[in-house]
This record gives sequence, C-alpha cells and structure tokens, in this order.
Amino acid sequence: MDKRILIAYATFSGSTQEAAVEIGKTLGGRGFAVDVIPVLEKPQVEAYDFVLIGSAVHGSKWLAEALEFVEANQDALNHVPVALFSLCLAGMSKDEAQLAAARDKVYGPVRARIAPVDEALFAGRIDRRGVALGLPGWLARFTPTMDFRNWDKIRRWAQGLSIPAIAG
Repeated sequence: MDKRILIAYATFSGSTQEAAVEIGKTLGGRGFAVDVIPVLEKPQVEAYDFVLIGSAVHGSKWLAEALEFVEANQDALNHVPVALFSLCLAGMSKDEAQLAAARDKVYGPVRARIAPVDEALFAGRIDRRGVALGLPGWLARFTPTMDFRNWDKIRRWAQGLSIPAIAG
C-alpha cells in the first residue's frame, strides 16, 4: 500500500498553490500517492501518512486560514509527520542567519501547536494584488508582476524530504 501524502495550502494570489502542485508532482514521482488540497476545503488529516502544509506569507505571518487549519487539526497533526513550506520575500535571502530568523518568525505560531519534521522558505511572486496590501491602489497598478520562485530549489526540497519508504 502506498503512503498517502496530503499537501494542504493557503494561497493569496495563486503562487503558493502552484508551488504546492509542483511539490505534489515531485513527490508523486517518488512513488507516493499525493493529494493537493486548499486548507479552505478542510481536508481530513487522519487519512494521510505524511502532511505538508504551505502558506503565503504577509507581514511575516502565515495567512489566517493556514493557521486556523493547524489549530483545527492540531491533535491529528501531532500524530503524523508534518513538513511546512512558505512563499515569501524572506525566502530570497542567501544569508543562513537571516533565513533562520525569518523561519522562526514565520513558523513560531505553528511550532507552538505542532512539531514539524522539516521547514522551508521559498521566494515567492509579487503581483499587483499583493503590493496593494502595502501601497495605495493607484501606485500598486504600476507595479509589474515579479516572480522570484526558484523551481529547482522547490523540487530539490521535495525530492529530499525524509518520508518513510513506501510499504510493500
């Protein structure tokens, strides 16, 4: 029987969803049965052997629906290995100390509820909608979409995740 993996994600403008799908393809290529489901659909954690939870990050925080998913499923998530991933500008840093500080800030509220086996921060994509959170709408209209995602880095992380071997 194959190990079942859930990738639950919260996205603001689709960037995290695209990363979740790519992680799912990579894990599927490793022979795992993978479901990629938005946290808003409230997937049943108990049905899976490994869970990945991803979220966009705004103001150094996960989206509310991602944290609410963790809170609502805390008991189940504490009985299955969980890995976390996020897309944010802090993921662009090459400085390990800065990345560690960003991970602590982003994942602190999640770590207070569950003990993840792995965590990753990836650079994300900026679009007008996201920029409008910090700039007036008229100014945000002049901001081009900028995609900083490193697909090779995302795939390497998924490929290197320590997931128990497929039962045979």
